[in-house]
Amino acid sequence: MSLAQSLRETTFTNQVTFMKIHLLMGASALGLGACAYEPTPLPSVATQQAVANTAVSSPISYQDPLAGYTYRGPTGPRDWRSVNQEQTEGN
Repeated sequence: MSLAQSLRETTFTNQVTFMKIHLLMGASALGLGACAYEPTPLPSVATQQAVANTAVSSPISYQDPLAGYTYRGPTGPRDWRSVNQEQTEGN
């Protein structure tokens, strides 16, 4: 067996071992996370009733999200010299 072949086999073995360690660590993290599950408490009903009560909540009127919109459609290609002249500081 040549030295290059021996190094290739050693490198492959190290990569497999490295992957097995990472797989084992990931599985153990998932397992410990599942064991640490703690159910969340149920929400308070009094706070839900306060939101539903109109005397407690503030009056919010509807606002159109498209109010003030103006359509700016695409225009045809223009000469770049005239566009530059329009945008100079002197104009």
